[in-house]
Amino acid sequence: MTKGKSWKRLAGFLVAGFSLALVTTGCGGEKKEAEEKGDTIKIGVNMELTGGVSVYGQSCYNGIKMAVDEINDAGGVNGKKLEIVAYDTKSEPAEAANGAMKLITEDKVKVLIGPATSGASISAQQVATEHKVPMITPSGTAENVTVDNKGDVRKYIFRAPFIDAFQGTVMARFAGTDLQAKTAVIYVDNSSDYSKGQATTFEEVFVQSGGTIVGKESYLQRDVDFKSSLTKIKAMNPDVIYIPGYYQEVALIVKQAREIGVDQPLLGGDGWDSPQMFEVAGAAMTNAFMSNHYSGGDSDPKVKEFEEKYEKKYGAKPEAFAALAYDSTMLVADALKRADSTDTEKITEAMAQTKDLELVTGKISFDEFHNPIKSAVIIEYKEGKRVFRTKINP
Repeated sequence: MTKGKSWKRLAGFLVAGFSLALVTTGCGGEKKEAEEKGDTIKIGVNMELTGGVSVYGQSCYNGIKMAVDEINDAGGVNGKKLEIVAYDTKSEPAEAANGAMKLITEDKVKVLIGPATSGASISAQQVATEHKVPMITPSGTAENVTVDNKGDVRKYIFRAPFIDAFQGTVMARFAGTDLQAKTAVIYVDNSSDYSKGQATTFEEVFVQSGGTIVGKESYLQRDVDFKSSLTKIKAMNPDVIYIPGYYQEVALIVKQAREIGVDQPLLGGDGWDSPQMFEVAGAAMTNAFMSNHYSGGDSDPKVKEFEEKYEKKYGAKPEAFAALAYDSTMLVADALKRADSTDTEKITEAMAQTKDLELVTGKISFDEFHNPIKSAVIIEYKEGKRVFRTKINP
């Protein structure tokens, strides 16, 4: 082969390669443009639909589905319909990470809603952050869902509920001011960051307000016999008992506490929010109070409207998880509308700029840590019913 022929052949290869590159680039650009011009926007729902806390996940899914139906019936967002792509985490944090990966890399969703719990949300956020896809948890309240170990905000992660620290603060104020409590015992789930976070803040605020913590007891998830600890607590004779756990254990704790004669007010957080509290504890569920994000007894017109629509659609009264998930979806839709794009960076930026958005669980603005600034409600368990007691502002 002569030198001249070699150069001609090399030039041919270069031209062919350059042409191929143009075709490849053109196809990629066309694909991206086609996605932008598509008729739907995929929303990933990464939720606990089965498993230990499926009550939360199913309630959240109902709220999301109701919101999406309303949005689509009204014409969608920027001319596009929202499409739900769901993944069942089976109430396992590892599965939450798997779900986030599948929804982002295979289903090509533009936003993630869920999981419901803090532990699963922390697991899923790692994947969302790595792939730069915005994610909002309807009910994950642990502080480190939206901030890292250094206290820096996780850019792509948001939440609809107030954080655990606010719940602890609210209940400490309620105990001291409304119930006139001077002494308290804290009964904490040592296997739950959710429970320990609320307990820490409750103690700090209660003591700062002049109260005294006369004792602390602990249990673990899946425990079923609490009478030994409750007997110790009874002997301490506190004015109130703070139990910031999940309904699976708390319902049994309440039942067994009343059985051994513990009649003091029992206080807790949104982890109590389940019909199973009544199903398990029955008549024992009285003189008990929980902090929550929503109450059907609230006179707010938005709450009344939401409750009526939910009952018509599902034949049951909504819980806070449904309301929070509904609001999460509306937050996503609002961000998509303002971003006017399916670019995940633009959606993230728009979400962070949310301000004074009127929703079911309150008027929401995000602070610098992507936590909503809004009020909390206190719900009282009384004579087999849940009754709106009061609303406490941040």
